[in-house]
Amino acid sequence: MQPHEDELRGWLENRFPAGLDIDDIIQEAFVATYQAHEKGTLKSPKAFSFGAARNLALASVRSRRIRGYDNLLQTEDCELRDEEAGVREEVTRNQELQILTVAIQALPDPCRQVFTIRKIYGMKQREIVKKLGISTHTVNAQITI
Repeated sequence: MQPHEDELRGWLENRFPAGLDIDDIIQEAFVATYQAHEKGTLKSPKAFSFGAARNLALASVRSRRIRGYDNLLQTEDCELRDEEAGVREEVTRNQELQILTVAIQALPDPCRQVFTIRKIYGMKQREIVKKLGISTHTVNAQITI
């Protein structure tokens, strides 16, 4: 079976997503091939080992999806917050952002448009006048509101 190991490894790497333990899959496929050989039911060891590896890889992919491992981050990639004060500040910021979003959405359309262009996109008053085709007085009035 060893002459086919590199070919089997390349075949698995090309057909299945990264993150599978290909060494384990190959080892289990070879064990299954050996067991079939011992029983005397094996006609083509290479074909059998490729089929077994494919089935094992598919089972592994299905298992990962069912258990949700594809959506999990590695712990070293996570930034853990252990300071209670930092968490409170972040929650407060998120709440304030929600309140601000609701307030902006409650503005009349022209006012919301001028406010968004000015405060979010940082355009100057003259640029807003040109972009929207309204007077300077209207822009000032909408920003004041």
